[in-house]
Amino acid sequence: MSKTTSDAMPPMAEPARPAANPMLIIGIMVVTAFVMILNETTVSIALPHLAEAMAVSTATVQWLISGFLVTMAVVIPTTGFLIERFTPRAIYLAAVGSFVAGTLLCAIALNFPALLIGRIVQACGTAVMIPLVMTTVMRLVPASRRGTTMGTISIVIGVAPAIGPTVGGAILAGLGWRWMFWLVLILAIIVLVFAIARLHVPAELKPVPLDVLSVLLSAVGFAGLVYGLSSIGESGGFIPSWAAVLVGVVALALFTWRQKRLQLQDKPLLDLRTLTYRRFFLALILALFVFMALLGAGAVLLPIYLQNVLGHGTLVAGLALLPGGLVMAAVSRPVGRMYDKFGARPLVIPGAIGMTVALAAFAALGASAPLWAVIVCDILLMASLGFMMTPLMTDSLDSLPDDLYSHGSALLATLQQVAGALGSAVLVMIAAVGSTGPSGIPDAHGISVAFWVAAGIGVGAVIVAFLFKRRAA
Repeated sequence: MSKTTSDAMPPMAEPARPAANPMLIIGIMVVTAFVMILNETTVSIALPHLAEAMAVSTATVQWLISGFLVTMAVVIPTTGFLIERFTPRAIYLAAVGSFVAGTLLCAIALNFPALLIGRIVQACGTAVMIPLVMTTVMRLVPASRRGTTMGTISIVIGVAPAIGPTVGGAILAGLGWRWMFWLVLILAIIVLVFAIARLHVPAELKPVPLDVLSVLLSAVGFAGLVYGLSSIGESGGFIPSWAAVLVGVVALALFTWRQKRLQLQDKPLLDLRTLTYRRFFLALILALFVFMALLGAGAVLLPIYLQNVLGHGTLVAGLALLPGGLVMAAVSRPVGRMYDKFGARPLVIPGAIGMTVALAAFAALGASAPLWAVIVCDILLMASLGFMMTPLMTDSLDSLPDDLYSHGSALLATLQQVAGALGSAVLVMIAAVGSTGPSGIPDAHGISVAFWVAAGIGVGAVIVAFLFKRRAA
């Protein structure tokens, strides 16, 4: 049935138009991805306001984040299939259309269920965009310029989460929470209208059948794992976190077995042969450490430290994180050019060392640290992550043959979600357990312990970084 359907709809419409400039195509996608990821992180700082506005508990309002992450984890593994089966234009328009619909629903939501549904619809569109951008770069950009181009994408992936709290805090302070969605909606509609007119990408499609069992196993596996990790240490959840993790692990084991069988027929949902390429595997492992640090320590633990321990308000805490995000943006493209010349090893080693030093410095700051010291440490952390982000994305996909680009980008994006959920959950739980107060709210001691654990993760990143091979002369 799948083959018949595919053969009946050959990719005739897309090649009929002349392709736009590759940089214009990538630029449209990058701007769109930036808007989507910025929206993802601005909501996190508004959770207390949303809980009050919707008259729900803190545990309930957290589902605006958990539900988004779970949906992302379910949808991303299917992007390898989507990119092979449908044109980039069709995927892009569907993704942005979904995001626009979800954002509108959030903006007009009168109750919490409507707001949550809007977030889930948003996540369906967001999940597709980063794998689509990465695959498009690999297919349209010559190998000699991929590092520089990936540097631009690093700005999206790394900087949007870094400045999200600042933007969210400013909007909350001046306009109210609904404007977080109205402003994003306006931006999304602008890029959608522009893309309808200008986004025409040549594509060679394959009549790949969709394996429903793989989709179900992937959905249960990644959703269970991300939900379980995200809810560690919480009580009153839909199911216990340990049970969700267990179900997720079992489903992913079955998913892996299923993919290996389908690989023999060359039709897996997510081709795991990508893991047999050494450069891809090493870059994937190091990327997991990087995203645990970026999302767990940088985006979650650090704002808690600024507000709960140092006593700064939401807006000040957001502004304190802005310089680090700007530094990451500043280094991303130069690092991409250096990657094109020298390869990954000379960049990821100092990046991993700098990340470890920054995390250890946070652990040593204590309860009376001046704000400037926190900002300096955050700048070092974000610059170090910037030194690794572009080389990792480029080196991982650069090592794969063309037919595995879409599967490699899908696997990389999926495991980034898992790493972010793991880093956030584990570090926050350690901060709460390590606190000396009876309330369980993270205090200076608990935060310090959590940052030392994060520094230990950094040591693991340094070890993996030294395993990268030098580029052949």
